[in-house]
Amino acid sequence: MAATRFQKFGNDLYTGARSIDFVGKRKIWYSIAVVLIIVSVIIPIAKGGFNFGIDFRGGSQFTVSNVKTTDQSLAEQAVHDVKPNATVQVSVTHGAGGDGVRVQTDQLTTDQTKAVAANLGRAYGVPQTDVASTYIGPSWGADVSRQAIQGLVVFLLLAFIAMALYFRTWKMSAAAIISLFHDLIITAGIYALVGFEITPATMIGFLTILGYSLYDTVVVFDKIRENTRHDKDAVNHTFPESVNLAVNQTLVRSINTAAVAALPVAAILFIGAFALGADTLRDISLALFIGILIGTYSTIFIAAPLYADFRRGEKEIVKHDRKVMAARSKAPITEVVPSK
Repeated sequence: MAATRFQKFGNDLYTGARSIDFVGKRKIWYSIAVVLIIVSVIIPIAKGGFNFGIDFRGGSQFTVSNVKTTDQSLAEQAVHDVKPNATVQVSVTHGAGGDGVRVQTDQLTTDQTKAVAANLGRAYGVPQTDVASTYIGPSWGADVSRQAIQGLVVFLLLAFIAMALYFRTWKMSAAAIISLFHDLIITAGIYALVGFEITPATMIGFLTILGYSLYDTVVVFDKIRENTRHDKDAVNHTFPESVNLAVNQTLVRSINTAAVAALPVAAILFIGAFALGADTLRDISLALFIGILIGTYSTIFIAAPLYADFRRGEKEIVKHDRKVMAARSKAPITEVVPSK
């Protein structure tokens, strides 16, 4: 029964029997977007920056395998006994061989590394061979950041050109790229607010968000182009109404696509975060999960209304909209007789 109602809802949206005014209420969506973007910028500033992983800030990492207890205070004490003021981050891992503990801390000297490894082995009651240590320099993280930014700039430039060529108008490209920045800034703000760690896997997730958001936007823009292709000679809809109709016609598809994409990502997130303790899976899937939801929202509430606004002042659009309004004013008024 629920499926039937949802199908009827989608069919009504497609035929125009029912319409949600996304474009007409665009100022509300713009205001919400501006507020969210400002908050997303302020949060990391107020909190002193993002929680970058050891790959970006550099430091020492220890992995203790086959532990009988995952008490994190034991790891903190093991590090502080060697370096009292060190910053310590402890996470629990789950694998086929049993539970483990991952300890990340500031850069340590060789002697301090040996001492912390010995303390961890004693604290968790495991042999020294079950304690692995690595050191990651901050320059590696700087290289990753620089390459990620370069990749982002190249991607946005190529995406802008490709969309402009495909749709034969730069205004669709501009609306899509602005929508992408909206997605990225708010996703970053959520990370800063919650304190999620930003790792290279997170950066990969951020870049993947761009691809999904663009895909969703292109689907809606394709429908807009189809609806407005013959508007010049028709008087059924104004340009903003044609854009709004396209968003309504693709709304159910956007929701279904987002649900289909988000469900497996949510499953990977759950498995990565809670079942396996696989940090890489968790970092990628977390960024993807947040990005899919925001990307779907921005296509409907930001990208399409922006495109309507970008073309609102064009002479042909103004002329067409006046023709539509004039035709409506001449149309006979149909009196509605209430049913008895």
